[in-house]
Amino acid sequence: MISRHACRFILLMFMVGLNLRPAMSSVAPLLSRLQENAGLSASAAGLLTTLPVLFLGLTAPLAPMIGNRIGSERALSAALLLLASGLLLRVLPFPGLLYLGTAMAGSAIGLAGTLLPALVKRELPQNADLLTGLYTMALCLGGALGAGLSVPLMQWLGNWQASLVSWSLLALATLIVWISYAPSPAPKPTLNLPTGIPLVSLLRQPLTWQVMLFMGIQSSMAYIVFGWLPTLLIERGYSEATAGWTMAVSIMCQLVSALSAPWIARLHHDQRPALLLVLVCTALGLVMLLAAPLAWRWPGAVLLGLGQGGSFSLALSLLVLRTANERLAGQLSGLVQGGGYTLAALGPFGVGLMLQAGATTQHIAWLLIGLIGVCCGFAFFAGRKRQLDDQSGQLQVYHR
Repeated sequence: MISRHACRFILLMFMVGLNLRPAMSSVAPLLSRLQENAGLSASAAGLLTTLPVLFLGLTAPLAPMIGNRIGSERALSAALLLLASGLLLRVLPFPGLLYLGTAMAGSAIGLAGTLLPALVKRELPQNADLLTGLYTMALCLGGALGAGLSVPLMQWLGNWQASLVSWSLLALATLIVWISYAPSPAPKPTLNLPTGIPLVSLLRQPLTWQVMLFMGIQSSMAYIVFGWLPTLLIERGYSEATAGWTMAVSIMCQLVSALSAPWIARLHHDQRPALLLVLVCTALGLVMLLAAPLAWRWPGAVLLGLGQGGSFSLALSLLVLRTANERLAGQLSGLVQGGGYTLAALGPFGVGLMLQAGATTQHIAWLLIGLIGVCCGFAFFAGRKRQLDDQSGQLQVYHR
């Protein structure tokens, strides 16, 4: 029987997760219109899609320190307020505010996305991996709503600025609910490593790098899709609305694998089969959407969604499965998401540079397939059944 406290926390987690993707996915269907109205070049548009991911990566390592100082619950409130402010700021008609607001939104997502896995580990430790799947499902749903509703909202509200700013209302509503019903603070800070175990100890562990690089490469794929998939589909002959809905269908399919991937991973001794399966689905989906005939777009959208939803869900699950306690989960989350998302930021910007240099969608598709091949190598090592523990007074890796 699930307690009232657990149900309330799960609902809060879902609401917060719902806010952490529309800031990025809502821009992609409108990117061509932004380029026309704001005079953005392909590289400038690439910078716009890169900024939230870059600042997400730069801010994520700060989350454990901020949570330690003011409490994870207050830190999450501050992140939601920063998110709402950034979404409002980026549509104001002043030079540079589009980029500043986008960077603020990315920073807020980095803080909230790093704090939540540690809170899940603290509040419901026995089912942390399965709840991470539910949290990922909320992320996917938010991303799908951002992609699918951007163009209809623009048509209904009259301009792209009103469409983009409408997502700040969701952030403000979630902030009010979070402040009202957030879990009680922990009796003492638990997100910092204990004395004698410096942060560099985590960086000396190959397991940290394996999880980080898997997170970074699969996230790069996701943010390339968030930032550029509609534009690439429009170049292939799709209408603006059809491209947005194709992306929305793909993201909606992520809901299925985001929730089911952690369950499937439990069927095996370790997570390697599940990790490799979702990466193969991602690769097939990209080929069908970007290189195969247009008739393959719906199977491609489904496979891409299943692959990316499962990849991200399992990547977040690794943060709790590879650590023995909340403290280490918070530290590993900060390092992995910080380094991983900073690496992932290169993806959208790189695609912008490639398009400006004259690359075709097929060129981009095969480059992404190569990156997925590299990601499979890191998945093979990160998926082994091991765990970081510090109970001995030193940070060590144990085979569970």
